Amino acid sequence: MTDFEEIYSKYFKDVYRYTLGLSKNKSIAEDITQETFFKALKCIDGFKENCKISVWLCQIAKNTYFSYLKKQPYLLEDVDSAVDVPDDDFEQKIIADGSAYEIHKLIHNLEEPYKEVFMLRFFGDLSFCKIAELFGKTESWARVTYHRARAKLKETLL
Repeated sequence: MTDFEEIYSKYFKDVYRYTLGLSKNKSIAEDITQETFFKALKCIDGFKENCKISVWLCQIAKNTYFSYLKKQPYLLEDVDSAVDVPDDDFEQKIIADGSAYEIHKLIHNLEEPYKEVFMLRFFGDLSFCKIAELFGKTESWARVTYHRARAKLKETLL
């Protein structure tokens, strides 16, 4: 097995789950995951190893997903009517308050690491423990970073 085949088999499920969390659609997640690994294969020599390969792959997947969204305007529908949520649940409230595309734009404008931690937790549905592992930090760091990201988004929305 080549090195890239090992990377593919080891990280395929993680990248797929991440893209499924972003898109909430199995077909789109499969397409984005395949495109992610295709892009990674093309530029594997450029991987600097300054982060874990899973983080690098998820970053490619996130950028691929955003590019996909820009090309698919019909996916940017308002989800107001689809979600009935209590007011005290911030994450559900931000979905209910605007279109998915607008929310993604707000999140995209967050600085790192807030943006990545929020995306991994909210869309990727990763535990704080897994997020901490990806960044090489503690679980407490992941929790604090996520809650700071939430606070920044709340400020922007309110």
